[in-house]
Amino acid sequence: MALQGSEEMGEPVEEPEDLDDQDAASISPAEEITMPPGPGGEEGSEQAPLLPWDRFSAWLHCICVVGFDLELGQAVEVSGVPKTLWSDMKSYICYLSFPDSNSGCLGDTQFCFRFRQGSNRKSSQGCFLETADRDAPPCLKREQGHYYGYVYFRQVRDKSLKRGYFQKSLVLISKLPYVTFFHCLLKIMAPEYFEKQEPCLEAACNDMDRWPAPHPGRILTLPIMGVVIKVRIPTCYDKPGTSQLVQSAQGDSLVSIVLPTIHEVDLFRCFHPVFFHIQMLWELVLLGEALVVMAPSPAESSDTVLALVSCISPLRYCSDFRPYFTIHDSEFKEYTTRTQAPPSVILGVTNPFFAKTLQHWPHIIRIGDMKQTGERPAQMKVKKLKNLKTLDSKPGVYTAYKPYLSKDEEIIKQLQKGVQQKRPSAAQNAILRRYFLELTQSFIIPLERYVASLMPLQKSICPWKSPPQLRPFNQQDFMKTLEKAGPQLTSRLKGDWIGLYRCFLKSPNFDGWFRSRRKEMTQKLEALHLEALCEEDLQQRIQKHTEVEAVDLVLKLKDKLTQAEREQLPLQPGTLTKLRSHIEALIRTLPEDLQGILHKPPTP
Repeated sequence: MALQGSEEMGEPVEEPEDLDDQDAASISPAEEITMPPGPGGEEGSEQAPLLPWDRFSAWLHCICVVGFDLELGQAVEVSGVPKTLWSDMKSYICYLSFPDSNSGCLGDTQFCFRFRQGSNRKSSQGCFLETADRDAPPCLKREQGHYYGYVYFRQVRDKSLKRGYFQKSLVLISKLPYVTFFHCLLKIMAPEYFEKQEPCLEAACNDMDRWPAPHPGRILTLPIMGVVIKVRIPTCYDKPGTSQLVQSAQGDSLVSIVLPTIHEVDLFRCFHPVFFHIQMLWELVLLGEALVVMAPSPAESSDTVLALVSCISPLRYCSDFRPYFTIHDSEFKEYTTRTQAPPSVILGVTNPFFAKTLQHWPHIIRIGDMKQTGERPAQMKVKKLKNLKTLDSKPGVYTAYKPYLSKDEEIIKQLQKGVQQKRPSAAQNAILRRYFLELTQSFIIPLERYVASLMPLQKSICPWKSPPQLRPFNQQDFMKTLEKAGPQLTSRLKGDWIGLYRCFLKSPNFDGWFRSRRKEMTQKLEALHLEALCEEDLQQRIQKHTEVEAVDLVLKLKDKLTQAEREQLPLQPGTLTKLRSHIEALIRTLPEDLQGILHKPPTP
């Protein structure tokens, strides 16, 4: 880890005068750091030796400070990174870390962005996140091809500067979609950094390099700059819509902040400007429709995009989404071209230029300044796209889309009543999140039930034959199941559910969901096959075979063992121990020369 000096857009220049003359080794001298156990006491299972900055890299790729230079524009002034900060990454970070000039963000502003990982780039977090991904819920699995940028931007008047304003952003770059957690972290780090500069970042980086890895299911206590944050990373086994983080008075005496969630945004506040269209928006997101959010600031833009993506939870949104998108993005031409239909993506924009450039998009959400959630939302009709002339157009949803399902008036009335009775914002958010969860579950349960029927019976698994294959997904067979076992069993909503399913089956969200389910079920079959094999008396069976066949069986069992360990197959406890015992017992029945060969570890 090092603080690296001014890295700007374009040719190298001298460092700004207000930066300290620190060399590349001035932050967090990794060579001198010893790695104590994580403060959460959760690291006992990790036996592999840790290198300096391995723990830091499990959470972040890098920390950057982006300032504004009168001649160069945005520039990376300081970067704390365990690996190289690539030139294309610098470019994205510089442009996305500042609001558009028209946003007028005075004071402190927090938002996030997301950008595509360059080709042939390797993440610095892989060793930890392979394990973390296994038990994480779909929405919290690491990003394979994208990075998140979490920004704390400060703009205040300063007459001593030529521009008249102090403008700077502290940015955290990570593969982890822990939006709430990283925003909380920035609220602690950024004010301290703006006051004390680089030494403050050095302390923060050292603190993070002593954190336990972000393993799902564990309650972690994370010290940072004199503050202790307590979090729990959710698992895929948690009951949806619940938080299992409980604060205990005895153990939390040193804890400063307890975060009940690491990733959820306030849905009610985000959807407040388009309150009456939440169900239609749920359908558009579910079907992977091209959608653009036009907002007055990056904070409102990014929050709204993240709320849209999370409204179909626990289903993972599998298309691209950009919480804050600018004309400098590498995909700008790809996403704004009129020569082909808009791609399946959700964009959040603030630049007035997009009102004209994206006018051909089928679904546009225009939001004004987010009101206090205690104010009653105004009724807004869906507007025709041709009425959207500029970014100054009235707030609303501009689309020709006709929802498949009838409008749910009950949830609207329930939330309106909450506003009238001054129900706490957290309660309103919980009601809306529960509504979206139940709606998505009602939709996905028939699919889960049908896909489960594609699984072969356990009695068809023979240890001496290859594992049986899943039956293929047949759309017509699935549609037939909806008559008796469709969403009407769990949802009060009426409408064209069949039409909604037909459209969903063509979407990227279905493709991503089914690929994931098929992989899980295939691994389950592999696990059942391996467990059946381990229950056999292999030594007795091998007596009837030749030496060559015995060696072949040992090699196949070794391959099975390697696959089970690599793919973390869902095996019963003790299965791998049995398999190793079988392999060792079979090897002992062979001649000594073959035993020596088979005991050698495989070459990588």
